[in-house]
Amino acid sequence: MPENREAYTRPEGGCAVTTIATGFDAKTTDAVAAAIAALSGRRIAVLTGAGVSTDSGIPDYRGEGAPVRTPMTADQFLSSESARRRYWVGSHLGWKAFAAAAPNAGHRALAGLEERGIATGVVTQNVDGLHVRAGSRRVVELHGTMRRVFCTHCGQVFDRRDLARRVEDDNPWIRVPENVPLGPDGDVLPESTDGFVIPDCSVCGGMLKPDVVFFGEFIPAAKFREAEQLVHTSDALVIAGSSLVVNSGIRLLERARRRRLPVVIVNRGATRADARATVKIDAGTSDVLPAFADLLPSLR
Repeated sequence: MPENREAYTRPEGGCAVTTIATGFDAKTTDAVAAAIAALSGRRIAVLTGAGVSTDSGIPDYRGEGAPVRTPMTADQFLSSESARRRYWVGSHLGWKAFAAAAPNAGHRALAGLEERGIATGVVTQNVDGLHVRAGSRRVVELHGTMRRVFCTHCGQVFDRRDLARRVEDDNPWIRVPENVPLGPDGDVLPESTDGFVIPDCSVCGGMLKPDVVFFGEFIPAAKFREAEQLVHTSDALVIAGSSLVVNSGIRLLERARRRRLPVVIVNRGATRADARATVKIDAGTSDVLPAFADLLPSLR
């Protein structure tokens, strides 16, 4: 990428503060400048997708070079013991590597924007928990989280780390290989599930399910209303790392457009809504979001 040096001037406390941004090509530099102009002085809601976490080592479902996958549906998981066995083996094998992933510069930048009163919060389609670990306080996890598991019978909730220990106690033959190729939901494709003991609820013996929205399930209505409220109380929307294939993202974008809010999309490659964005930045979120954090004026 050719280096570009561009001086941006922004107001801060009544003074003109100039910041130098480097490392973007000319087209990206212009797009970042346009985004800063559109977002400055506004409280921003942020919607994130899998592209925000790729620099943390978690692959994208749909981005360029993404592995071909056939995710398990909710019906398969709930109706088939063999499907649950296959899920829990693959999920456990990927869990340690998934849990060890660290927030990247994009996650940290969003936490900093919230701390300075610029971001109202983050709505994420990811289940990796990296926004919470980066320090973001208001996080709406649309598709749930891999941090928790719950009983479908009695509702008891378990910490995934505790469940992982139980799985290893019940299946001592399991060995987690190093450099395991992760899927976007922290799973791998197991070579065999023979003899695996499926974890059950330690309270009632019921079926356990990860606290995530499977393919074929709807986002809980209360969770989507929380996301809508975050957009409703904001003055702009930034969409980062999402191709907007999932309809929930498009619905939130349309909520913002109906109120004539600026919409900035940051994503490598095309999205379903590029033509509807105020500004589209075709670049990585780990590069652009820190630039936003550096260039946007504090609102506190």
